[in-house]
Amino acid sequence: MNSGPGKKPDWLKIKLGTDSSFASTKKLLNRHSLHTVCRSAMCPNLHECWSKGTATFLLLGNVCTRACRFCAVGTERRPALPDPEEPVKIADAVKTMKLRHAVLTSVNRDDLDDGGASHWVETIRAIREVNPGVSIECLIPDFQGDEQALNTVMQERPEVLNHNIETVPSRYAAVRPQASYKRSLAVIERAKRQFRLATKSGMMVGMGETAAEVETALRDLRRHGCDMVTIGQYLQPTAAHLPVSRYVTPEEFERYREIALHAGFRHVQSGPFVRSSYHAEAFEPVEEFS
Repeated sequence: MNSGPGKKPDWLKIKLGTDSSFASTKKLLNRHSLHTVCRSAMCPNLHECWSKGTATFLLLGNVCTRACRFCAVGTERRPALPDPEEPVKIADAVKTMKLRHAVLTSVNRDDLDDGGASHWVETIRAIREVNPGVSIECLIPDFQGDEQALNTVMQERPEVLNHNIETVPSRYAAVRPQASYKRSLAVIERAKRQFRLATKSGMMVGMGETAAEVETALRDLRRHGCDMVTIGQYLQPTAAHLPVSRYVTPEEFERYREIALHAGFRHVQSGPFVRSSYHAEAFEPVEEFS
């Protein structure tokens, strides 16, 4: 019988930051009624990133139509319609925060005809209009594999196209039953092969996977054209979510980093607190890596 991962180790203790930059970021986001994945997904890096004046903007509201067992974002079958002012609000926030690299993500909106793709486009264009020279990273959902929706976003040519596989194939049924490993790989492959975009993906560990499965997933990503990867520890948001299987050690994360680099990834972030957009500005967006 599995007794769980035990007490949270010292390396997972979070240092809180509450300086003036943290307060300014929080005030700005509240003033514009903007959602961030930092807050909605209970990211452990919220204090660090907000203290540095950075945030990942969450498009299409803060309610998702899917119910992935690892994610803290709220779920409903039919969330409220997207805020038509959101693209302009985000563009203004990027300007106020003086961001050089803006990271966008969104909830899944399977209730919308285009999955929210047109809203993505409006936001990207609004940011570029107000902030010429800012690079944009788009952490997109799979749009249920809808080629037209995917093309709509990819045609805007964000500097980085990010889509997370989240976990290894054997854990999909337990972790993200409404998604597909093959479909997620196909999203990455489309961005690289058809649009020649810089591509990025991420996964969590400590969810019941084996080291061999992680290595296989990394090689799958490279084979499908992924340039950059993030690997981080899964942390259970609430008691209602998927339990942590085990806490992966810093040494194991370093091993995963070495495996990823050896597989050919140009840039790798691997560590307990690493998340998809963690230190995203360090990923050197360029048109194409491979």
